[in-house]
Amino acid sequence: QVQLVESGGGLVQPGRSLRLSCAASGSGSSIYAMGWYRQAPGKQRELVARITSVGGTNYANSVKGRFTISRDNAKNTVYLQMNSLKPEDTAVYYCNLAKGPWAPGNYWGQGTQVTVSS
Repeated sequence: QVQLVESGGGLVQPGRSLRLSCAASGSGSSIYAMGWYRQAPGKQRELVARITSVGGTNYANSVKGRFTISRDNAKNTVYLQMNSLKPEDTAVYYCNLAKGPWAPGNYWGQGTQVTVSS
């Protein structure tokens, strides 16, 4: 049973930074990719950033240059460093795990709230 446990959300002022973490357990060695999606009120869930087991990454255009995704394969953990946060980054952020080259993967975390407000 795959479990994804997220941490690091919260309330932050515009221009500041936050770091999200997501630890996977129960997945064995069959992780293809992990990533972050977000969903703001009244909007569809969207990809923020994704990283494969060999380090390939892709980002939403809206976060390029501000967010960085990284991964510790030994710990089955993925991180999202979010810099220069904007109010429009406010959303629930969900960790996602894929066991193959499809996106999104079948496994989701419970979500962590990120609120950017002065």
